Amino acid sequence: MTIASAPPILDFSAFYGSDEQAKASLVATVRECCLHNGFFQIIGHDVPAQLQESMLKCTKQLFALPQKEKDELLKDKNTWNRGYEKIGSQILEAGTAPELKEGFYIGEEIPENHPYFVNKRLNSGPNVWPNTLAHSEQFKDVSMAYYKSMHRLARDILTVLAQTLDLDPAYFQNFTNDAVATLRLLHYPPQTPDSDEKISRGIGAHTDFGSVTLLLQDEVDGLQVYEKSTDEWLDVKPTKGAYVVNLGNAFMRWSNDKYISNLHRVINKSGKERYSIPFFYSGNPDYIIDCLPNCRDAGEAAKYEPITVEQAVRGAYIRSYGAAESFKKSVNTTPQRLATAGTV
Repeated sequence: MTIASAPPILDFSAFYGSDEQAKASLVATVRECCLHNGFFQIIGHDVPAQLQESMLKCTKQLFALPQKEKDELLKDKNTWNRGYEKIGSQILEAGTAPELKEGFYIGEEIPENHPYFVNKRLNSGPNVWPNTLAHSEQFKDVSMAYYKSMHRLARDILTVLAQTLDLDPAYFQNFTNDAVATLRLLHYPPQTPDSDEKISRGIGAHTDFGSVTLLLQDEVDGLQVYEKSTDEWLDVKPTKGAYVVNLGNAFMRWSNDKYISNLHRVINKSGKERYSIPFFYSGNPDYIIDCLPNCRDAGEAAKYEPITVEQAVRGAYIRSYGAAESFKKSVNTTPQRLATAGTV
């Protein structure tokens, strides 16, 4: 009988140390996780706990703003995916209602004369900042410091991932040069006790779009990861300071489906406000995703044609937001009613 368990918590400090045996053990365990379901958790990383706490505090302050002030920051007012999104803006799982979360997108501070902005590259442009927020400059400083620290950690994780595939540790360096990434602040209001979990979700069951995702949770649970071997959803209980790490669709494609981009979802039945901060690492938008070495047998054809990072990620964004708009038109659902959509 198979006994399923949530993604294991790994001590990432071995990566920074000099114990070669400990490093090899870390690589081996990460490899097992990637082959199984593409999920693991890490502690012992180099992101300061104080910076994590400051980022979570800023997130709660942002979503506590009056709705009118948040609406002034709507991401719909630009085309490069920056700013605020209302509850019900997205559907990631077919057959569910628009999702019970509000979000805020932050990325690299790209000026309007930058080639990425001029050429309308993936999620590239100036940030939208909540200037009506008390200590708004602190919010900006903390957000960008955290964003940069996540870039560093993502590169460290990719170094380990390279070694899990018996590649040079620096194999992904060109992929990480001038990489695009998105920091997403999320708030999940508590779902009503009588809400239908088959329809109402904080985030519906989905796989991520890019290469690697790093998620910081607050103390409220709700994240679940699908376990294929037992056909069940496993709760990922928050561990203070830990990151939940998972591979996205682009990496699964890159590995010729050797590594897994796995389903996960959020259902907030805790009765509490839930906050989380995922960091989505896409990579250099011009980088060509083609079958990695050691991911197919000699003479075996790759399952997928080469594609750029931008092509791989952009289409998935468009589909998920378009689905929510179609739903709202079909059922005449206003944003104010989304919190009760799907209840009985």
